[in-house]
Amino acid sequence: MSTIVSVDTRDIRFPTSLELDGSDAMNPDPDYSAAYLTIRTDAADGHAGHGFVFTIGRGNDVQVAALDALRGHLVGRDVEGLLDDMGATWRLLAHDSQLRWLGPEKGVMHMAIGAAINALWDLRAKRAGLPLWQLLAGLSPEELVSLVDFRYLSDAITPAEALTLFEAAESGRAERTAQLLASGYPAYTTTPGWLGYSDEKLDRLCREAVAEGFPQIKLKVGADLADDRRRLGIARAAVGPTFPIAIDANQRWDIGAAIGWVNELAEFDPAWIEEPTSPDDILGHAAIARGIAPVRVATGEHVQNRIVFKQLLQAGGMAVMQIDATRVGGVNENIANLLLAAKFGVPVCPHAGGVGLCEAVQHLSMFDFVALSGTMDGRMIEYVDHLHEHFVTPVVVERGRYLAPTTPGAGTEMLVSSVEEYTWRGSHADRVRA
Repeated sequence: MSTIVSVDTRDIRFPTSLELDGSDAMNPDPDYSAAYLTIRTDAADGHAGHGFVFTIGRGNDVQVAALDALRGHLVGRDVEGLLDDMGATWRLLAHDSQLRWLGPEKGVMHMAIGAAINALWDLRAKRAGLPLWQLLAGLSPEELVSLVDFRYLSDAITPAEALTLFEAAESGRAERTAQLLASGYPAYTTTPGWLGYSDEKLDRLCREAVAEGFPQIKLKVGADLADDRRRLGIARAAVGPTFPIAIDANQRWDIGAAIGWVNELAEFDPAWIEEPTSPDDILGHAAIARGIAPVRVATGEHVQNRIVFKQLLQAGGMAVMQIDATRVGGVNENIANLLLAAKFGVPVCPHAGGVGLCEAVQHLSMFDFVALSGTMDGRMIEYVDHLHEHFVTPVVVERGRYLAPTTPGAGTEMLVSSVEEYTWRGSHADRVRA
């Protein structure tokens, strides 16, 4: 038996605003950052669990404080008891009345709980000697169902229906695992699309994306319509008339503006419009979906919990689900989201690209392929070539596909040297390096 002896937190920020990497219509100067958590035990194996919440800079001030608030809920607890029943562990944190009052099940505290849950899954996968996707895909249908909190979901999916979905996919797990290890998982890239880039850089990066084998690119839009038309024209000329180009407004518009703006861009044949309005506006998303058809609506990176995902699907406001590894309550709640997508027949194309998001979310898509949806059709994981070098097991993308990780863990552990160098100690101009 082992015990959690410490929960360490760090405020880690990267100066991405200096090159306008990550810039979009709502976030013109982001500094990609991580509120980082490490769970250490007294076990002889020396394994630790790592998790984080992605922010774009100053959000770390409150997010690290939320992580610190979890310390008393974890230190001193029996590790095996937590890891052996991760469904109960999720409820231990998410249902705590003091923590829940700050949400409930949404916002800064819920994201902190998600980081702790993800860190515990990282620890469990390391102890099992498996990458997280393979650990999850090896659980029985009954074990997988037990991870999910179905409260607030039973009008859309029940535990019995979830069990049926997992059981239906069980027979082909071995073959799909072999396929995944052999050929990887499709990726699309947002690298060309940041609003702060010059036209010349946009053109070059679009051509490079096609040459590198990506099946789709994504461009940020929403700051200026004439500018969007010019940039989409450059991108379309660079990639050809049929190559998929998705667009992303990052919540920029009201309902009428979204419908009008996307219809103005329809001649460029967008693959989808991402986050056209507030992530909380379920009926607004449904109205936009009707108003811009056949262009699809994609959303999810800022959806706060499984309940909002459920309602977006029920209302017809989401044609592409974009889960995020650190926005909701960790792996457990994202399994609930994957189940909802499977029930409603909607493809999942996760949000990634921020600090460690590619490393983390690939495990969820790969698990989904092996143990739930059983398909990669219409599914891709976002990829941006930023900051991977700071992780112990960085993603590997070749010819437009994520290669399946084989290192034990959830991919969420950062290099000690990067943690020390980029721990926040002041402005980027005068940061004291450790």
